[in-house]
Amino acid sequence: SVGHAPDVIHCHYADAGYAGVHLAGLLDVPLLFTGHSLGRSKQKQLLKKGSKQQTIENKYNISKRIEAEEEVLSVATRVIASTRQEVEEQYATYDNYQTQRMVVIPPGTDIKRFHPPTAPWRKPAIQIELERFLRDPGKPVLLAISRADERKNIATLVKAFGENKSLRELANLVIVAGNRDDISAQDKTTRAVLARLIMDIDKYDLYGSVAYPKHHTPEDIPELYRIACKTGGIFINPALTEPFGLTLIEAAASGAPIVATDDGGPNEIIANCKNGLLIDPLDADAISEALHEILHSKSKWKRFSNNGIKGVDGHYTWSGHARKYLQLVKQVATDRKQLRKPTIRRQRLVFVDRILISDMDNVLLENRQALAKLLRMLKKHHQSCGFGITSGSGLEAVLARIKEVSMPAPDVLIVSVGTEIYYGPNITKDQGWEQHIDYRWKPNKIRELMQNVQGTKIQSENEQRKFKLSYTVDIDKAPGVQTLTRMLRKVDLQSHIVCTYGKYLDFLPIRASKGSALRYFADKWNIPLERTLVAGASAMIWIC
Repeated sequence: SVGHAPDVIHCHYADAGYAGVHLAGLLDVPLLFTGHSLGRSKQKQLLKKGSKQQTIENKYNISKRIEAEEEVLSVATRVIASTRQEVEEQYATYDNYQTQRMVVIPPGTDIKRFHPPTAPWRKPAIQIELERFLRDPGKPVLLAISRADERKNIATLVKAFGENKSLRELANLVIVAGNRDDISAQDKTTRAVLARLIMDIDKYDLYGSVAYPKHHTPEDIPELYRIACKTGGIFINPALTEPFGLTLIEAAASGAPIVATDDGGPNEIIANCKNGLLIDPLDADAISEALHEILHSKSKWKRFSNNGIKGVDGHYTWSGHARKYLQLVKQVATDRKQLRKPTIRRQRLVFVDRILISDMDNVLLENRQALAKLLRMLKKHHQSCGFGITSGSGLEAVLARIKEVSMPAPDVLIVSVGTEIYYGPNITKDQGWEQHIDYRWKPNKIRELMQNVQGTKIQSENEQRKFKLSYTVDIDKAPGVQTLTRMLRKVDLQSHIVCTYGKYLDFLPIRASKGSALRYFADKWNIPLERTLVAGASAMIWIC
């Protein structure tokens, strides 16, 4: 391979986490994970709002997302959260929740960009855009900035404003929900949220009291916060879930008091800054009451405004965030166990630029005439084409079968369900692969756990390997693979579980599999994946 592996890999959200798990395994480097919005929290809030489980599954593939998050939590060296509440109430709902791997590093904001209004005040361009909508633009602005997404709960905010006559008399509502040219050209979710917004404005007859501009630039965002502050208004975030809430600290740094959902980040931001009120995002009356409370008290508004400015400076600057993050990366990189792959290479594999890998069981030895033809072809092209065998069986059994059919020693043997790699003809073990898959492998702990699992029986010692625990199972009595995986995760045990023919169960290290071993081998010997042909028990495919 060309170049050097990174010191760490840091992935964000479930989809990147899924990719990060495999990439960190291939490169043998530590993995950092920041989940931001977690699947279990999202599912909980959607159920609370009235959505059906099957609807959530069909729309969001929520079970796959949660499983991807479980997998990355099982592998991550450190999980970076924004708040302690996020750790204790959101990550704690996962089987792979391990407090010793959790680190809280709050995000920051640029206080040079986000700051209170300065004198003399010059009306910004975005304010002129807002005035197109408002009958009395001098009223305090209740400002909401978010994507046009159901989870941002814009509809409940409009309801809280629309159903409270006193609030409408006191203030204007400004909703900045992305940019648009034509609502009908937006994606389905965005279109539904914006259509609902316009229908609710019409329902409550809010014309002249609500502004919802079609366009804004990044430069307009700080000005919007300052408009809220200048008019004596409030920034409100009524999202169903809020892991952190960067807009909250931007608003606070700009001098606007905040009202925010009683979830995740807002809890700690308001606890640290003492600059606003928390609300139940599903309770429209509670939202309007909180807004009323701040608008009606000039002393409270002033106190919240000043507290927010000071609180962000003390807790939420980017320089502070970067310093803590770099300290963590340095620690993880320093603590990393430096593993070296053996550098001794057989001369033959150095010159091989392509390879055929065949599964021995039910493939290679099924047709002896075809096998003889294949061996003749490989001999003819032996200078450039390598040959290897994979098998779920152990090395001794594989070598016995090779001897039985008088086959020359393959260039590579990947055996014991991908946990062992050997090179012929001297059957030299790849120690680097063993070091690589030894990551979090605790076979004795797994044995202890499995002693009390009904319907499973450990196989003879002859079937056990250093990196493989083998059991027979009664599928009518034994728990399924998913249940076993959850059992292991809850006690911080990680394993790749393989069930074959409905009666054999193998526990492997989390990084071990035939596919992973093949990729490791190809990378180590500089054999391009597009020149690696694999014949499996059910198909022949290119690895790419």
